[in-house]
Amino acid sequence: MRISSNFDSGNIQVIRAEDPLNIQLSIRKDNQSEFYQWFHFKLETQSFISHQITITDLEKSAYPGGWQNYQAVASYDRQEWFRVECEFDGDTLTIAHTPEFENIYYAYFAPYSYERHLDLISWAQNSAECRQEFLGETLDGRDMSLLVVGQPEEGKKAIWVTARQHPGETMAEWLVEGFLERLLDEDDGLARHLLDKAVFYVVPNMNPDGAARGHLRTNAKGVNLNREWQAPSMENSPEVFLVKQKMQVTGVDMFLDVHGDEALPYNFVAGCEGNPNYSNRLQTLENSFKSALMVATPEFQDEHGYDKDEPGKGNLTVAANAIGHEFDCLSYTLEMPFKDNITLPDPVYGWSPARCKQLGEDVLIAMRAVVDILR
Repeated sequence: MRISSNFDSGNIQVIRAEDPLNIQLSIRKDNQSEFYQWFHFKLETQSFISHQITITDLEKSAYPGGWQNYQAVASYDRQEWFRVECEFDGDTLTIAHTPEFENIYYAYFAPYSYERHLDLISWAQNSAECRQEFLGETLDGRDMSLLVVGQPEEGKKAIWVTARQHPGETMAEWLVEGFLERLLDEDDGLARHLLDKAVFYVVPNMNPDGAARGHLRTNAKGVNLNREWQAPSMENSPEVFLVKQKMQVTGVDMFLDVHGDEALPYNFVAGCEGNPNYSNRLQTLENSFKSALMVATPEFQDEHGYDKDEPGKGNLTVAANAIGHEFDCLSYTLEMPFKDNITLPDPVYGWSPARCKQLGEDVLIAMRAVVDILR
């Protein structure tokens, strides 16, 4: 029996792995950080034997509440990720599973590899409507890549979409994949309609270093990028610095920052009601977007989510707040669950890559509802 994680986004530490019914593991912290929650490892073992895998010391993890009613994902082929039964006692997650094959992968959510990321941006640039732009390098020397979709013309809106500031939130890039597949479908009337009215600036992975390192929340230096938007630097947060620099060139008429939430089993958005410049106009835009997305899909709801910020007390280091304030634009954080969407549960797959991608397609419907009134 062997457990390994020396691969893209791998993260686990082995405490004991001699007995299939007493495998003990722990999660490695993000580099130079106290955050830990993401795991991704491979088990090589005998098939059709019961295994009990415990991941310990989770009371001190980034979001202990995220383990309640949580089911890990597993895959034999790294393509189809299904849920496996888990129990959480307040500090230890126990995975009870009988693998059907000798090699199996377990993860916190379906991984989105750096290679798949490179495939996505390379595929996208094959469209006549899309070009890939190099913004600069990360701390580990990886490319910060921007996809520009649409032909810039006077009067067109600038719509920005970013994903995976927190690298363990892989559902965010799965959503962007679905979003791009529909937006670049030349036979899709909605996509053609939107590209007549707007140019899309899409960053599928804001944190490629953290993603490859197997981090939950930070970049290579242990910096939480979603607290860097007020004063980013090339020394600590080049990812944010480079994207924000480009935003100042293009302008921003709408911003959607895509994330995943460990604890809440819903899809929801968080707006900018706490910003100093929040207005009736922005409130109308927010409500129009939410209403259209609720009509488009039952996967989205607006009853459960984060507490609203008090007027004037929004955190302007957070991306959505910072960009909404600087550009006086519709700006949302979109959250998806690590667990399942409890309003439409799927006991086999939970919230899954396929559902993320479909929500990405549906987001375009909500964008159509507001594109003409963004300014």
